[in-house]
Amino acid sequence: MVPSLNQRLVVFLHGIGGTGASMLPLASSWRPSLPRTAFAAPDAPFHHGNGYGHQWFGVDGNELNPERIEKVRKAFDDVADGIVRREGFEDRLDKVAFVGVSQGAIIALDAVGSGRWPVGALISFAGLLPLTSVTPAEKRTPILLVHGAVDNTIPSVASELAASQLRAAGFDVELKILPGVGHNISAEGAEMAKSFLIRTLS
Repeated sequence: MVPSLNQRLVVFLHGIGGTGASMLPLASSWRPSLPRTAFAAPDAPFHHGNGYGHQWFGVDGNELNPERIEKVRKAFDDVADGIVRREGFEDRLDKVAFVGVSQGAIIALDAVGSGRWPVGALISFAGLLPLTSVTPAEKRTPILLVHGAVDNTIPSVASELAASQLRAAGFDVELKILPGVGHNISAEGAEMAKSFLIRTLS
């Protein structure tokens, strides 16, 4: 394979019932500030139960069940590995970032927290860390947790707890709780995330 001319790879991970295409406007807004960056926004590997969109794992109202996430780890790894290889970053994981929202953030936090994916940066919007043990890796991924203070789907305390658990395992974690923001990516949060990527993947 011809080596990639890009310096960084950002992989977007959408929320439950969404599609990769729903994350592309964020990529477009970041592109001018992140030159020579490849952006990928895959669909999750499983169809959502309501007949539209995709999901990374089934929930049935219980997003904290670690067994459901553990069972789909290989499916996530296959998606991520395919993108990394296609873009020529298999030997440059330190230049790869995962950017997930809601369920996409949950699966990304599991991937990094379990030690399977020591990527160069992780950004979680409105996510939570599954109730599994965190495995400190030799390469500790910088992590940004962004959460809306008025999120009624996954309360912001979930990111506060994730920050404590990840820090205890040795990860460098930044936590931003945004007043007046719900279960979404706000303009302020998107700007924070872009700045974080510029700093961590330079």
